[in-house]
Formats: sequence, structure tokens, C-alpha cells
Amino acid sequence: MTTLLPAATPSLDLHPWVWYATIGIAIVVFTFDVIWIARNPHRPTTKELTIALSVYVGAAILFGVGMWYYAGSTLAGEYYAGWLTEYSLSVDNLFIFLLIMAKFGVPERFQQFALMIGIIIAIVLRGIFIWLGAAAINNFSWVFYLFGAFLIYTALKVAREGSNEDEDFEQNKLMDIIQRRLPATDVWHGTKLFFREHGKRLATPMFFVILALGTTDLLFALDSIPAIYGLTKEPYIVLVANLFALMGLRQLYFLLGGLLQRLVYLNIGLAVLLAFIGVKLILHALHENELPFLNDGQPFNVPEVPISVSLGAIVVILGVTTAASLWRTKRDSWRSDRGRVGHD
Repeated sequence: MTTLLPAATPSLDLHPWVWYATIGIAIVVFTFDVIWIARNPHRPTTKELTIALSVYVGAAILFGVGMWYYAGSTLAGEYYAGWLTEYSLSVDNLFIFLLIMAKFGVPERFQQFALMIGIIIAIVLRGIFIWLGAAAINNFSWVFYLFGAFLIYTALKVAREGSNEDEDFEQNKLMDIIQRRLPATDVWHGTKLFFREHGKRLATPMFFVILALGTTDLLFALDSIPAIYGLTKEPYIVLVANLFALMGLRQLYFLLGGLLQRLVYLNIGLAVLLAFIGVKLILHALHENELPFLNDGQPFNVPEVPISVSLGAIVVILGVTTAASLWRTKRDSWRSDRGRVGHD
């Protein structure tokens, strides 16, 4: 049987300074954002959001072009596929972020700061997951069996959950423990995480909001990191794709708040996407088989999915999901308006 994957997949051979420079630039960008938002708490205007999001998306696209020029089309395709996947999974995160903001009653002018700190916590936690994932893949190729099975299980779970719009946010156990044991106040004190009252140091609602955002995104990382490792084995590409996806998340939160309610088929689309990558991972694991009790430890003669097919499938899945969702909400709105006219 003819395999769909080229015999040799190119790899990145980067000097350490490339990693240092990338992480350094990310730190500078996020530090500037945090300081500016903390000093100017407000709800961002549509113009402000559009400009910032355009810069982030444009930078992400240009980075892929640069990778195409310096590293070739295969690795550039892996980057674009990973970035689109992380971005689409991040959109699903926004549903939970909206619920968290509503549950804690976060004033609009403080929501930017809470999101920014939560995103930074998520980046640090995802960085740990990326490092652990790379170490596991480099030493145990059979881990792709686990990644693939986990993504298929997650896809089934996501598909059964349906739309998130009517769900309530449920705090994780860590949040419950901290809220019970940490002295706190229910009064907002700007963007401060702690406030001293009558000589006692109290945690403000902002502290718990940020903790909820950060720990919730950690749970999402359990899906997104295995998913992107199903598209590329390069930890650098995984890191950069995650950075660009999370950089624009704050802007998407405010810009797409209303649109999110219209993406009624988002869960189905994400379920199909995760299942597709899960199957791709299992095919790769079979192709690289190192388990002695399967086929006597010999690789299976199965096809692997090339990155061009993966990238095309991701674009089609996301495109169809968005188009079908908007068509459904438009149709329901038309029927609702027609019903009201008929009733009147």
C-alpha cells in the first residue's frame, strides 16, 4: 500500500537564540498589554479591538510566510494548521470566559485586565504542557496512541454536550478549596488582586476571576496540546501557534461576544475536528508502531495523512461549521420574525 506521507519529513534545527528571542518578544508584548490595561481600565472600542486583532492575525500570517520561505511548505503548513486549530479551540474557550465573567459580575472596565492575566497564566501552563509533550513524543512514540484515543473520546464528549450557551459555569475543585480557605472580600478594588482592610490582607474578586480563567484554560490545554501535536512534532511550532492564538483571544472576547451565540454548531465542528486529528494520530502511531504486543512490534502498513490534507480538512470543517451556524441562526430569526408578524 502506498503511504500518503513523504518518506522524510523536514524538521527545524533552530539555534537557542531563536527560542530566547521568541519568548522575549512575547514577554515584552504581554507586559506592555498588562501595564497599559492596568493603568487604563475600560471597555475597548470596536476600532481599538479591530486594529489590535488585525495586527495579531497579520503577524501570525506573516510568520507563516516567513516559515514557508526559510523552512519550506511542509513546516509552514504544519504551522498554519496548528494555528487555525488552536484558534478554533480558543473560540470555544470564550463561551466559558463569558460565563465566568457573568458569574463573578466583573465590571466591563475590568474585564480586559482579568482576561489578560488569565491568558498569561494559560501561556505559562501551556508552555509546561508543550515541554512535557515534546519529551514524551521524543522518548515514546507510542504516546500517539494515547493522544489519539483521548482526542476521539473528547470529540464524542464535546458532540454530546451541544451548545454551551445555556450551560452554567461549574467551578473546579481547586477553586472551591481556595475560596474556602483564603480570606476574601466581595468588594472590587480596581485591578488589585489583594487589598488590606483593618490590617488584614484579603483577596479581591479579581483574584478569583483570574484564578478561574487560568485554571479553566489549563483544562482546555488538555485537548489543544495533544491536538496540535497531531499536526506537527515541532515544539517550536506548537509554542508559536499557541502564542498567536492566545494573543488575539482578548480582542475576540469583546469583538465576537454576540457572534458566539450564533455559532450554534461550533461544538459539532470542534468534535469533528478533534476526531479527525485523533484518527490521524492513531494512524501515525500504527505507522511508527513500537508496541511489541501489536503486530510483533512491527510498523503497520497504513496510510498517514499529509499536512496538506490536514490543513485543507481544518479549513473546510471550520468554514462549514461557521456557514451552517450563521445560516441556522438567520433562518430561526426569520421564522421568529414571521411568527410575530402573523400573530400581530
